[in-house]
Amino acid sequence: MQNDLLKINEIFYSIQGETSYVGNPTVFVRTTACNLRCTYCDTKYSYYEGENQSLAEILNVIESHKTKYVCITGGEPLLQKPVHDLIKTLCDQNFLVSLETSGSKNIRTVDPRVKIILDVKTPDSGAADSFLMENLSFTNQSTEFKFVICSEKDFEWSEEFCRQHDLFEKQVVLYSPSFGQISERWLAEKILQKNSSARLQLQLHKYIWSPEKRGV
Repeated sequence: MQNDLLKINEIFYSIQGETSYVGNPTVFVRTTACNLRCTYCDTKYSYYEGENQSLAEILNVIESHKTKYVCITGGEPLLQKPVHDLIKTLCDQNFLVSLETSGSKNIRTVDPRVKIILDVKTPDSGAADSFLMENLSFTNQSTEFKFVICSEKDFEWSEEFCRQHDLFEKQVVLYSPSFGQISERWLAEKILQKNSSARLQLQLHKYIWSPEKRGV
């Protein structure tokens, strides 16, 4: 792959269903390839499917939609070095950019203007040891931490992780129920019961459209 090309799985325009940007019309750029294989992954098609595109081609698609919100997701976007050029260009053009990453790759060189969403993997994801602890040193006030909760074990693990690293005091922390695995009510009641400082996050797009529908 040439240096100025990114392998892109899909680019689509939809409503942001997660993070503190939830509800905003957003252009999603989904990159191809992931270094993890989470048990609950709902985008397995991003592991291999995709086409090489130049930054200019990607920008043309983004700019065809009248929104300032762009979400770079995957897969794992940080597996491809040119993603940094895309992010910088978007920030220079005053887009509000969010980057969804597992935290398994170093985020030190990510443009500080980006809202980084660190999707920390819990034990039941099958990838709980993937998070690079050094990334905790490269966060800023806009960084958000997301935990997909599959079980009570995951909940307790996430609570301990956040307490150990003072995340509740410093960052936005989001707990999302693993879709179809635990109920939204169970997680809501658990947050209340345990007096957790985490925010309950639902994948809004899965309630608006079918959970299996792509490009939304």
